[in-house]
Amino acid sequence: MKRVVITGLGAITPIGKNVTHYWDNLLKGISGVNKITRFDASKFKTQFACEIKAYDPLDYFDRKEARKLDRFSQYGLIATEEAIKDARLDFSKLEPNRIGVIFSSGIGGFETFEKEIIEYTEGNFNPRFNPFFIPKIISNGLSGLISIKHGLRGVNYCPVTACASSTQSIIQSFNYIRLGKADIIIAGGSEAPITASSIGGFNAMKAMSTDNENYSSASKPFDKNRDGFVVGEGAGALIIESLDSALKRDAKIYAEIVGGGESSDAYHITGTHPEGLGAYLAMQMGIEEANITPNEIDYINAHATSTGLGDLSEIKAIEKLWKSNTHKVQISASKSMTGHLLGGTGAIEAISTCLSVQTDLIPPTINTSEIDENIAEDWNLSLGKKSTKKVDYALSNSFGFGGHCAALIMKKYVD
Repeated sequence: MKRVVITGLGAITPIGKNVTHYWDNLLKGISGVNKITRFDASKFKTQFACEIKAYDPLDYFDRKEARKLDRFSQYGLIATEEAIKDARLDFSKLEPNRIGVIFSSGIGGFETFEKEIIEYTEGNFNPRFNPFFIPKIISNGLSGLISIKHGLRGVNYCPVTACASSTQSIIQSFNYIRLGKADIIIAGGSEAPITASSIGGFNAMKAMSTDNENYSSASKPFDKNRDGFVVGEGAGALIIESLDSALKRDAKIYAEIVGGGESSDAYHITGTHPEGLGAYLAMQMGIEEANITPNEIDYINAHATSTGLGDLSEIKAIEKLWKSNTHKVQISASKSMTGHLLGGTGAIEAISTCLSVQTDLIPPTINTSEIDENIAEDWNLSLGKKSTKKVDYALSNSFGFGGHCAALIMKKYVD
């Protein structure tokens, strides 16, 4: 099996439109939540979200190109270009048949779909749709766009597993490369779900926070008063590469990927298993694949969406795996700052996990003031401020509607 490393990072998030700003604001504990500006949300139970601030597509694309791209594709292309530049990839000097793209989105072009249907109905059902309607909404369109732009003819597809999507894109990239089926893969995920139909749908499910009076602190994982997640938007991209390829081109190496576990809760279409059975299995599989024990994991970037059942089921899974040693592993929840990017969340959290491994810095969990009484007092949940800790191994969790569970294991790169 080949060793697999991360050599490039790119991100556009509610707390930073590139990796440097995203990471700096994570460490500072900056919240990305604000009142929704994208549309009039005054009639909705939830009137806030984690939007990307001051975003203008014309800062990145010409007007003609921007019209052809849904917002989720724009975000994904922006993050990808940063990751390619960061990795110093010169595709003219590489074999395109050995370079792939595995890039995810949970729901694809939601904004385009909503806009076209509204225009159709308000136009007295005039069947004149935008010719780019279908290419703009399909979730796999983004992975295709990345491949086409750079002439990459290796593996190309889009795992769609709701909020586990982009973590699974990274795990599958890891598998392709370690099996020798590719040298380099651009992996990640993107989502642009801040639309009226999305907010309305999640409100109907009672999944999102409705704390409009205190929206700035509404995303509070593990807090006894949490009342649901805060939706976010953005994208993350990672250059996943064989160690042989990285060394050959003298690439910068952030961290090594050593394990990935994938499983199913097999329980409920939207709810996690109360005992975290799928989460437990995914983490166990990833740790076994890395050939380590749970106690060797220094840090967990928790999925922790700030929902009542979800946070506790993840805690129970960790407790079952770590047994009496849960105090030894440090946990943080970056969704307290970024909100929940759905299919894009695993990618931006993989980036922050990777940077924790590289720098030995762990971002805080913000907004959490009263720990749920079902969580033991000795858990280290990184409350309030960043911390410094030697991070040799780290784990990043993602769980999605449908019972999809994914756990990614990274380690500090050593020659």
